Amino acid sequence: MTASETNVAAGSGPEATVLVVEDEAHLAAGLKLNLELDGYRVINARTIREATAQLVQAAPIDLIVLDIMLPDGDGYGFCRQLREAGQFVPVIMLTARGTAEERVKGLNAGADDYLPKPFALPELLARVRSALRRRDWLQRGEPAEAARGTLKFGAAHINFDTHEVTAFDKPLRLTQLELDLLYYFAQHPRRVLTREALLERVWKLRNAPNTRSVDNFIVRLRKYFEAQPDRPVHFLSHRGAGYKFVPDDSSNP
Repeated sequence: MTASETNVAAGSGPEATVLVVEDEAHLAAGLKLNLELDGYRVINARTIREATAQLVQAAPIDLIVLDIMLPDGDGYGFCRQLREAGQFVPVIMLTARGTAEERVKGLNAGADDYLPKPFALPELLARVRSALRRRDWLQRGEPAEAARGTLKFGAAHINFDTHEVTAFDKPLRLTQLELDLLYYFAQHPRRVLTREALLERVWKLRNAPNTRSVDNFIVRLRKYFEAQPDRPVHFLSHRGAGYKFVPDDSSNP
């Protein structure tokens, strides 16, 4: 963000509360000023510890703008901890690391969006509005896309619209990316899908240098849904090719 971009006219913001986690004082002040001009209530935090303290306050946080490099840790780990704790507030990551590999890392950690520095302030504000609109659609029960329906296989039952998931008679909480990956597999049963194709179709990333990020998600799906994760019958590896989803385990051609 440049000095010339810190003077944005006031907008008719949605009166949401945005937590800006940024230790660079000049940038944090600029973000606070312009988000407030756009109609938001803004809270600043310089560290993960301060951000955590804000999240447990009575006033709800509607969105987090999160820097990656912080004095007491990194944004990847903080975002991952939020998701594992069941905190699904939208997160937009900011970082000087703009490679495809870093974007994959941020999205894998549970971020909703990722914006490399330096960035144009109008783009950040547009991404904030977009993330909050998606949140509002979900809260009102108005999905941002057509209904996806349900999926049953093995001992699993998934409702993609309500995010209700059970396996072996136990409820599970999947991240949005895990659900999106599972849905894409369900749309292409018994087809070998390359890591590159999965990154492009599910993660919306092209030419990512590290396609092994997909492997971690396959490990998770096996842990959730396979009776014996080390001997999978639903999520199969094809060496040198990719992965295949087999809804039933009667045969694995």
